Amino acid sequence: MSASAATGVFVLSLTAIPVTYLFNCLAAGGSSWAIVAVGLLVLVFIALLARVLVKRKPPKDPLFYVYAVFAFTSVVNLIIGLEQDGIIDGFMTHYLREGEPYLNTAYGHVICYWDGSVHYLMYLLMVAAIAWEQSYRTIGLYWLGSIIMSIIVFMPGNIVGKYGTKVCPAFFLSVPYICLPIWAGFRIYNQPSVTHDTPVKVVQEVQKKGLLRRPIDLMLAAYLILATGFCIFRGMAQFSHIGASLHARTPYIYRVPEEAKQFFLILNIMYGILPQLLAYRCVNKPEFFMKTKQEEKME
Repeated sequence: MSASAATGVFVLSLTAIPVTYLFNCLAAGGSSWAIVAVGLLVLVFIALLARVLVKRKPPKDPLFYVYAVFAFTSVVNLIIGLEQDGIIDGFMTHYLREGEPYLNTAYGHVICYWDGSVHYLMYLLMVAAIAWEQSYRTIGLYWLGSIIMSIIVFMPGNIVGKYGTKVCPAFFLSVPYICLPIWAGFRIYNQPSVTHDTPVKVVQEVQKKGLLRRPIDLMLAAYLILATGFCIFRGMAQFSHIGASLHARTPYIYRVPEEAKQFFLILNIMYGILPQLLAYRCVNKPEFFMKTKQEEKME
């Protein structure tokens, strides 16, 4: 494959702009099942177009097509977020009213921005990695954790929340977001991990150090214990939680009080940043987690 395939996926994802506008004009007055049918046809059509892009030299990794479709839906979610903020209009008005009205909530609003920015960037990076036949295991696992955590909070919240009695057939369009990431997770996890050519002596010296002699690891370990307890009572999805807690769409009585905003932001930003530092430490300094190899016998 060539870099043009990755560029083609980027351009293909931008077709979400005219597609959503046309869909909003044609779907006005249509039933919920009609929205589902058209939505599925559009996703299948995008997958077929992605296949046409690489017809001459198809990718070895079938997840290329999954990321191409998800990149398209990420742009759709970005459009939803922009329309909810009043920046644009006439793209997803009918869909938000008849398809997935729970996206009008503060949490739905913020999660659209997360998918339309962070996830979108990761889809493009993974598509580029596949086009250049490079490993994307690290970023793939990061994306997998992000999207699974979003779905775990997002879908049950839609069912039991304010719009639980208004769950429309378009809700089933979320099913691919459950099935495909699970399939992708197995494929990504089974990819060869990055090998580190670290001398055996260095690995042994690092692993001999106790936790008290590794202050950074001690701090991260203490954080994990506290975060586990915090997670049991409060849940995850930090970006959406922070955004929804401060958003104007959240009822006033549920918003963070003005006098508590500083403490709220410090606590939750730290809660969100430390896992990133932990992941960075594990990826870039893996000596403590490596298996020691027997030294070659001297001849």
